[in-house]
Amino acid sequence: MLWFALDLVCVLGFVVVGNFTHGTPLGEYLGTAWPFVVGLVVAWMAPGTRDVPTILWPTGVVVWAVTTVVGLGLRWASGAGLSGAFPLVTAAVLAALLIGWRVIPEVLVRRRGRQARYL
Repeated sequence: MLWFALDLVCVLGFVVVGNFTHGTPLGEYLGTAWPFVVGLVVAWMAPGTRDVPTILWPTGVVVWAVTTVVGLGLRWASGAGLSGAFPLVTAAVLAALLIGWRVIPEVLVRRRGRQARYL
């Protein structure tokens, strides 16, 4: 549940920063957030996601891809639109956030493995 919460913070952070940057009224943040939160929940229902939530591949990539595709799809279906560079920016920022934090445990595991070999 901790790792899902971290992913949720990443998605909500993306929404807050994006909406703030564009001067969106606070009352509209939920309208931006819900498609991506639903996408994140769907991503976490994928087989294996909860078994190894901190690895880059496949978990990080699956969580990012499903969250992005479902989020953008629901946003489009709800009439909110996907104008301009929004889909590309969304994909890039969510990749940096949802895959990015998983780099830390990956590096720590590799570093520990190397240290163990030299002891």
